[in-house]
Amino acid sequence: MLVHRNINALPAFHHAVLTIGTFDGVHKGHQQLIARIRRLSEEIEGESVLITFDPHPRTVVSQEKKPVRLLSTIEEKITLLESLGVDHLVIAPFTREFSMLSARDYVEKFLVEKFHPSIIVIGYNHHFGHHRDGNLELLQSLSARYQFRVEEISKQMVDEIEVSSTRIRLALDDGDVSTASHLLGHPYSITGKVIKGNQLGRKFGYPTANIEPDDSAKLVPADGVYAIRIQLPQSDQWKNGVMSIGYRPTVNGTHHTIEAYVFEFDGNLYDQQIAVQFVQYIREERKFETVDLMVEEIRNDERLARQILTAG
Repeated sequence: MLVHRNINALPAFHHAVLTIGTFDGVHKGHQQLIARIRRLSEEIEGESVLITFDPHPRTVVSQEKKPVRLLSTIEEKITLLESLGVDHLVIAPFTREFSMLSARDYVEKFLVEKFHPSIIVIGYNHHFGHHRDGNLELLQSLSARYQFRVEEISKQMVDEIEVSSTRIRLALDDGDVSTASHLLGHPYSITGKVIKGNQLGRKFGYPTANIEPDDSAKLVPADGVYAIRIQLPQSDQWKNGVMSIGYRPTVNGTHHTIEAYVFEFDGNLYDQQIAVQFVQYIREERKFETVDLMVEEIRNDERLARQILTAG
């Protein structure tokens, strides 16, 4: 997959079959769309082109004070899309000026001038342009003039639940990483750098890696303990482990932390980049009366995590 970040220096695409969207999380609904553009590009001996935006459009145009919570950072998105066999990924900068493009200018000055598409594939109820005025009907009305055709993908259902980033976020807010991963079609993950902690875990026999997510907008699942898999730095190797997310109330913690204990590993991870896949929620965060009781529960967490990860 070729990644293009400069929309003013794009190659001449050959019979481009393109789709457009934020693709946050690259969930099962997105995957259906991507599979469709790949099939269509093969049929016309063209190239599949996916257009996404950075930053997320809502960070630029939304009037809400609530921050955007991303299911995938731009780098995570690149990795996921590459695994799906897209030919070209175009990361278009989303600016205030870009957001002011009328729907017609969006089609003519962006899609047609930059990509010269043969086919445009859009998801159910897709809107675009200033005030989201653009829709399927506008694309169809311009298709003959600019010699492209338009396809719309219908709603995709997964176990009678509509796949959407909103539903996945709700599952993660409940700590239900199993449901979130099922809806995504891949394990929910976090990538980040290992930073210095206060090394309390080491004192208790459980040295942990404190992870700072690459993007502060990345959605972190609900506080609690999870069975996880960790990809070691610059490696294809994945190790099993257990993660605690929260404030560590037993030791009077004041900062929200994301700590991973990696099974059968004693290396140094400080300042290293790691990826974590969430497998299953184990329990909520608790305050224990004594440190000994906390350590006993951590041992139990480890035992349960090993059972879960071995079974999986």
